[in-house]
Amino acid sequence: MKFKCQEGIEYSSTLLFLVLFDFMEKFLMKGWMRLSKFKRRPMAAAVLAAILFASGISGCQKGENRIESQETAAQAASETKGKGPGDGKTEAGMDVEAKDSVIVVMGPSSEPEAGFDPAYGWGAGEHVHEPLIQSTLTVTTKDLRIDYDLATDMKVSEDGLTWTVTIRDDVKFTDGEALDAGDVAFTYNTLRDTSSVNDFTMLKEAAALDDTTVEFRLNRPYSIWPYTMAITGIVPEHAYGPDYGRNPIGSGRYIMKQWDKGQQVIFEANPDYYGEAPKMKRVTILFMDEDAAYAAALSGQVDLAYTSAAYSDQTVDGYHLFSCETVDNRGFNLPAIPAGEADENGMALGNDFTSDIGVRRAINLAIDREAMIENVLNGHGTAAYSVCDKMPWYNPAAKTEYDPDMAEAILEESGWRKGADGIREKNGRKAEFALLYPAGDSVRQALAAETANQLSEFGIQVDIEGAGWDTAYDRAQSTPLMWGWGAHTPMELYNIYHTKPDGAYAEYSPYRNEAVDRAMDQALESGNLEESYELWKEAQWNGTTGITQDGDLPWIWLVNIDHLYWVKDGLQVAEQKLHPHGHGWSIVNNVDQWTWNWN
Repeated sequence: MKFKCQEGIEYSSTLLFLVLFDFMEKFLMKGWMRLSKFKRRPMAAAVLAAILFASGISGCQKGENRIESQETAAQAASETKGKGPGDGKTEAGMDVEAKDSVIVVMGPSSEPEAGFDPAYGWGAGEHVHEPLIQSTLTVTTKDLRIDYDLATDMKVSEDGLTWTVTIRDDVKFTDGEALDAGDVAFTYNTLRDTSSVNDFTMLKEAAALDDTTVEFRLNRPYSIWPYTMAITGIVPEHAYGPDYGRNPIGSGRYIMKQWDKGQQVIFEANPDYYGEAPKMKRVTILFMDEDAAYAAALSGQVDLAYTSAAYSDQTVDGYHLFSCETVDNRGFNLPAIPAGEADENGMALGNDFTSDIGVRRAINLAIDREAMIENVLNGHGTAAYSVCDKMPWYNPAAKTEYDPDMAEAILEESGWRKGADGIREKNGRKAEFALLYPAGDSVRQALAAETANQLSEFGIQVDIEGAGWDTAYDRAQSTPLMWGWGAHTPMELYNIYHTKPDGAYAEYSPYRNEAVDRAMDQALESGNLEESYELWKEAQWNGTTGITQDGDLPWIWLVNIDHLYWVKDGLQVAEQKLHPHGHGWSIVNNVDQWTWNWN
């Protein structure tokens, strides 16, 4: 028996039975009521999604680009038949047909709304990744240092204002035209003029000196320019126009063959790629919400699907849970100036409680990060002490240990005494603050609640509140907000802690330290990228001042969230470098190196 929707997609009743059997096993064997509320909701949603996925109920809508992602998964799996073990033999004593394709599920927010155009965020923006379709001048290594892609050499002038890059002479775009320095210059000048996502204000102009040499002339020294080159895909001057995002031509490892907006994108290996030929010849990316992604794994129709810690104690037959370490951190700002000021738009600045340095230092020591990881992330995360943990520019001085006794002592020494209600007071002021989190983000909400719970033990009352981003940015100038950060560039430090140009304080939370600003400015002006790392470390703590526990501590960092995936048994995912903020394209940075192994 099969279920059939009006679009003609059929689903096997056997599949429905297997999903229902999975439901019985998970709920009746484990016990529904023994599950915490945090785990109960996603499990129920996932099972419901799995049932809908199997029956085809939710995938029956009319109209172009309105077919639900569940139906798309079924179609993609069907299209992939004959190319892999799904229709070949299994491990039960039979041969397995070689497979060189993979189906990957990402969240809906991973789909590039403006298409696959570097000018509009493809490969860069908030969630950085390698652009796959296009080549870049440089790449980041597993330890987040710089190596070459198109580039073969690069030099920077003594004043740091001119970068000269030599490129390969054997690269062609997928339309057969040669890639030369003119295309590189065109790309960077175009992004300087039109990019809505990336910051190219430091670039004055790019110029091709000959076919293999491009010169970047900057408005100001920018030692970390190689990190910008690592995420900027090169586009062809002769074939670039308004529709480029939907029909991209590049010189990278893959060619975009099909994009069904809102559903899927299909890549095929570039047969003329100048580097090592991709092992995976066809890569299908499906865009699904978390419940549908879990359902797709339960049904066995995908090879890798993103998931979250809420699902991590589940099991999926034929899959294993794959965990990637990240610098995808969560933390909250603590406005470091007293209330009373306002910005140029009249927005209130400062907070009378968090402006007390003793309070900020006590909070940092009072947070039990390991307990937070267990309670909120089911153990899938690492403690965060800065916005750049484990990066080449990370200063180990940022690390602190959970020390409740010292936290209590600092509060006492700072004059915050417990009142009759258990809440500390000083000069008639209660030890309390509101902690905002983005409405709809369950992980940040749970982290905010755990923060409130932990700090209550120290006589600090924290009231958590969901807020929309339309107001959260402004309110964070006076009220702590749970943020998410993490990028493969030291500019993340600069953007968070450096005083705004022509401004009084840093952009996201009122804070200013001239020594911190100066060290970061010197890092950008350095003529040597490796040497600049030490200056970025100095900005964090120079032995006297900085942004760490013994310094100003205007931000509290909590956890780096592991990126989790259900991976089909037999799929060998290549070693991953630290993932940045955003649970999306980073996983496929090296999809060309993935293989199937059925031994």
